[in-house]
Amino acid sequence: MVIAKAWVLKKHFDGFPETSDFDLKKIELPNLKDGGEQKLLLASVFLSVDPYMRPYSRRMKEGDIMIGTQVARVVESKNPAFAVGAFVTCDRGWRTHFISDGKDLQLLPSNWPESLPRSLALGAVGMPGLTAYFGLLEVCKMKPGETVLVNAAAGAVGSVVGQLAKIGGCKVVGCAGSDDKVAYLKKLGFDEAFNYKTVESLDEALHKASPDGYDCFFDNVGGEFASIAINQMKKYGRIAVCGAISQYNDSVPQKGPYVQMPMILKELRMEGFIVSRWNNRREEGLNSLLKWVVEGKVKYHEQVTEGFENMPMAFIGMLKGENTGKAVVKV
Repeated sequence: MVIAKAWVLKKHFDGFPETSDFDLKKIELPNLKDGGEQKLLLASVFLSVDPYMRPYSRRMKEGDIMIGTQVARVVESKNPAFAVGAFVTCDRGWRTHFISDGKDLQLLPSNWPESLPRSLALGAVGMPGLTAYFGLLEVCKMKPGETVLVNAAAGAVGSVVGQLAKIGGCKVVGCAGSDDKVAYLKKLGFDEAFNYKTVESLDEALHKASPDGYDCFFDNVGGEFASIAINQMKKYGRIAVCGAISQYNDSVPQKGPYVQMPMILKELRMEGFIVSRWNNRREEGLNSLLKWVVEGKVKYHEQVTEGFENMPMAFIGMLKGENTGKAVVKV
């Protein structure tokens, strides 16, 4: 018999999350039985903390286990499709152990190199990487020679967006919230990068980085940044709305300015998306991302927090922008 630990949402967040909004519970798991549906016992190895968890938490009930994805290892198996010791990804929330029938599990790619951290299945070769991949190819429909703007560019999604745009033959401009992050973007090969917190005028900084404007804008931030950036788009520009992290913790909704006039005058196309739309092409995306990571064309950085007991702290730190690249927790 295994005693699992799980973090639950003690009370809904009022503005910025606090550690007191979470509660650590113990759950007794039953033993596996022959012939039953519950045929696998798994242990979480790495857990993901992501911005989407903040707005999605509003859909949860107080007392629910916090949502989220993990890389887990099969500890006990009565399912021939999953050998003991195999690694999988799944969406089972903030918990150390769980039982599964295998239907919600996805094995790591069979060609995953031993030298590559398995935690990347939560980052550059996981949901954030796929978000960048399909957002650029299917929503922005980037073309060689175009100019791509990405904000929150040193984060899990944005850092991959910039590198994929470079692979696709584009000029890339990235914005981040610290000088260290800007230096990281330069290392990744961004053509232009600046600290949006220290520039005197965001409008002028965007214009200076690309005087001719932008063909594609991959927006992770929303709010005031997006309102200013939209005026820098070229005619027929495309905007992929991936996130709105600047608004997730607002108690009072932000008000305008509004986008209709620049949308009309520049004949822009703006589309929001969730990466699960392309679940039927997941293997294609992961194989491409894994290939580029192995070849060194896509570099990665992970902010690893040690210890399951530190899940809330890692989540709050990520929302404050303390991470460069992907934030993960190692159990």
